[in-house]
Amino acid sequence: MDLVLWEWVNLCVRWLHVITAIAWIGSSFYFVHLDLSLRHRPHLPPEAGGEAWQIHGGGFYNMVKYLTAPATLPEELTWFKWEAYTTWISGFLLLCALYYRSPDLYLIDPGILALTPWQAVLASLLTLSMGWIGYDLMCRSALGRSDLRLALAGFVYLLVLAFLFAHVFSGRGALLQTGALIGTMMVANVFIVIIPNQTKVVKALLKGEKPDPALGKAAKQRSLHNNYLTLPVLFLMLSNHYPLVIGARYAWAMVGVVLIMGAAIRHFFNSRHAHKPSPWWTWIVAALGLLALVLLGLAGPADAEDAAALRGAAGDIVISRCSMCHTAEPGWPGLAAAPRGIRLDDEAMIDRNAELIRLWAVQSHVMPPGNVTEMTPEERLVLDHWTAMAAP
Repeated sequence: MDLVLWEWVNLCVRWLHVITAIAWIGSSFYFVHLDLSLRHRPHLPPEAGGEAWQIHGGGFYNMVKYLTAPATLPEELTWFKWEAYTTWISGFLLLCALYYRSPDLYLIDPGILALTPWQAVLASLLTLSMGWIGYDLMCRSALGRSDLRLALAGFVYLLVLAFLFAHVFSGRGALLQTGALIGTMMVANVFIVIIPNQTKVVKALLKGEKPDPALGKAAKQRSLHNNYLTLPVLFLMLSNHYPLVIGARYAWAMVGVVLIMGAAIRHFFNSRHAHKPSPWWTWIVAALGLLALVLLGLAGPADAEDAAALRGAAGDIVISRCSMCHTAEPGWPGLAAAPRGIRLDDEAMIDRNAELIRLWAVQSHVMPPGNVTEMTPEERLVLDHWTAMAAP
C-alpha cells in the first residue's frame, strides 16, 4: 500500500509541476512579447509608454502600458507571481518524493563519489541555496552594471557548477541538480527581487512620488535572465528521460551548449517581437549546438575507458544486475512495479528488450541507476557484444 501511495504522490505532484510550469512560462513569454511589441502613438496619455493591438478568441484587445500610475486604478490588480511560486514548490516536492526519498537510485553513483544518502541530500540542498546566493551576489556586484558582462559571468558560473555536480552526483543527479538550481534562481528572482521591487514602485506611484529607477532596472535585468534561462532549464528537467544525455562522459559540457542554444533561440524571438531585423544566424547557432550535443553524446559514457575485453553470458548478467527491479514484483524499496513496465526476468523478455538494454546500460551507463547492483565494466562489455548482434 505504501508503494502505491507514493506512486500516486509522484503522479499528482508531477502533474501539478507540469501544469504550473506551463502557466508560468506561458505568461512569461506572453509579457515579453507584449512588452517588446508596444508602440508609441500620438493619442496615448502622457503617462503611457506604448500600446499593442491584439486579436484572440473572436475579439480585439487594446493593451496599454503605463510607465507611471494612471489617474485611477481598479480595486483588483493582477499580480503574475503564483505561477512561479507553485512551479518551484511542486518541483521541490517532486525532488523530495523521488531524489531525496531514494538518493541511492537517483543521486548517488559510488563510481563518482561514495556518498551516503544523507550526504547526497544535504549536498543537494546546500548547493541549491549557495548557488542562488552566489548568483545574487554577482548580480548586485559591479558585474551587474553591464548586462553583457553579467551574462558571460553567469554562463561561466553555471558551467563550473555543472562540472562540480558531475563529480559529486550521478549523471542523472548532476543534470537534475543543475536544472533545479537554475529553476531556483529564476523563482528567487521573482520572489526576492522582481515582485518586491514592483511593490515598492506601485506604492511610490500611488503616493505621487518618483520611484527609485534602480528598482525597475534590477527587476528588468532579473526578468531578462529568466527569459533566457527558460529553454535551458526545460532541457535539463527533461534530460533524465534520455540516457545518452545523463550518461554521457561530457554531460556537464552539454549544459554550456544548451545555455547558448536557449539564448540564441530566445534572442531570435525577442528580436521578432520587437519588430527588429530577424537574426536568422541564431538558428545556425542552434543547429551547431544540436550537432555539438550529438557529438558529446557519441563520446561515450563517463567510464568507457575502463572497459576490459571480456565476454560472458549476457542473460546471466541482466538477471543478476537488473531483474530485482525489472520484474513483476520488484524487490527494491520504493518501486511498486517494474520501471517503465519493462520486465527482464526471463530470457524472452531480455531478448525482446535488447535494444533498450544497449541504450541504457551500454551506450550510456544510466542503468543500473547509480550502479547500485555494481555492474562491472567487463559485464557491460559483454552486453555490448551481445546487444550489437541481438538488437534490431
